[in-house]
Amino acid sequence: MKQAKAHSQKMALPFDRNLVRQRRGRGMSLTMGDDNFLYTRIADDMAARVFDVSRNFQHVLMLGNTDLCQLVSSKLGAKLDHITYADHTSMLDNLDIICDEEALPFKPGSFDLILNLLSMHGVNKVPQMLATVRKLLKPDGLFIASLFGGSTLHELRQVFYAAEDEIYGRVSPRVSSMIRLDQAVSLLSAGGFTLPVADRDVVLVKYTKLETLYADLRRMGETNILTARSRVSVSRRFFAKAEQIYQRDYAELGKYKVSFETLWLTGWAPHPGQPKPLKPGTATNSLANALGVEEGKL
Repeated sequence: MKQAKAHSQKMALPFDRNLVRQRRGRGMSLTMGDDNFLYTRIADDMAARVFDVSRNFQHVLMLGNTDLCQLVSSKLGAKLDHITYADHTSMLDNLDIICDEEALPFKPGSFDLILNLLSMHGVNKVPQMLATVRKLLKPDGLFIASLFGGSTLHELRQVFYAAEDEIYGRVSPRVSSMIRLDQAVSLLSAGGFTLPVADRDVVLVKYTKLETLYADLRRMGETNILTARSRVSVSRRFFAKAEQIYQRDYAELGKYKVSFETLWLTGWAPHPGQPKPLKPGTATNSLANALGVEEGKL
């Protein structure tokens, strides 16, 4: 009975972590090219956030997509000293260590900066991972993560549902549900981070061919990794129907609209010198003074 219960709990996890490892490895073996504007946009944004901090970082851990990590480090230059590159993948290229984000093999207090790039949305135990990351940081260490948020590929999700239902009379998950912005700060706080901040960047991309979108997703290692995915192969008719529905519902001037939402999470490891929020009732200036208006009773 205990073995059956353990198996059931394992199957209940949303992501197949072995498949995550395989898909990321396969993606690393493919050439992304210099035209991946999404990677460039995320790398520029990550570099800008690190540059906003008025100090250099001596010991840095970069977790996640290797191509993206290398791009970020090239932009930050002397801002970062010793960098450790790690990812959950079947390919060692440009990595110092292969490891699972859910079981990071580093000593507490090893880093003063940890960057996570496009991998956290495939983690099953996000609260536990964040708690571990916080422990790996030195006091007043910084954590910044970029991950795909809830509206990413929402058009493709609806199109696949409609095509599968029309052809096979069933619906199975093919695009992951992802963390929402309103959940992000709560996750950081639960992980023990101070001064937690979350924001998002939504990009609408227009593809001339769906095959190009599918190829980009394969190169990023972002194809279906859901535990509950259907193991039944689909026919060419399925993709033809999906293209027809996409053209009907989400196309404009012959181009397919595709949404990518990047969530940004920022948090600090606790330190006594960090600013503290004021206790209720201890403010010395009123809102009326700040706005330059007279304060009156309701």
